[in-house]
Amino acid sequence: MNSINKTARMAGFLYLALAALSAFGLIYVPSTILVPGDAAATATNIVTSESLFRLGFVSSLLAFTVNIFVAVFLYKLFAPVHKTMAALMVILILVGVAIAMLNELNQFAALLLLSGADYLTVFTAEQLQELASLFLDIYAHGFAVAHIFFGLWLFPMGYLVIKSGFLPKMIGFLLLVAGVGYVVDFILFFLFPGITVTVSEFTFVGEVLLLLWLLIRGVNVEQWQKRALEAASI
Repeated sequence: MNSINKTARMAGFLYLALAALSAFGLIYVPSTILVPGDAAATATNIVTSESLFRLGFVSSLLAFTVNIFVAVFLYKLFAPVHKTMAALMVILILVGVAIAMLNELNQFAALLLLSGADYLTVFTAEQLQELASLFLDIYAHGFAVAHIFFGLWLFPMGYLVIKSGFLPKMIGFLLLVAGVGYVVDFILFFLFPGITVTVSEFTFVGEVLLLLWLLIRGVNVEQWQKRALEAASI
């Protein structure tokens, strides 16, 4: 197997792992434990399902870590197309990952508030529940800030796929659509909080197609080598 296809398939595999970890830590666990508008019920779920809550926390951190490696492999893949755009892609996702990883501390703070530690006895149970809810709300806002970078990195990525010649252009256009979905989510969350729709849930197809294509088909090696030679001659 050509070495660049090994790189492509590793990128696809890591992207798949990223998707699985994110689905568990960022979607399944919150949907199972969090009860919107009910601090007491949410607190009860966190305490009774502490292991699941902790597993979701770890899964999210692993997802963000894997995302760094995805970016590294994609950079190697796309650098011959346009080195500056490939670097911009990496920078944007690294900013998003850094914000998201630090933001996870807000979620963990909710667990600490409900831990029953001696230093928390100055608060009533209701106060601790409300404080935990506050940190979870801060977490949601922090993730929305990271969310925009999860969309912005798809714009240079989509451009690189379109210009590459070794991957289908349609995937690149769908990545641009996915990026718009993330940006719209950011705008709706902060400017129109009454609208609860999550647009990126309907626009993520490009990311799925990219990871599957890389994992199963790889890239057109001849076209990639042509791009690499052109880049080396500049």
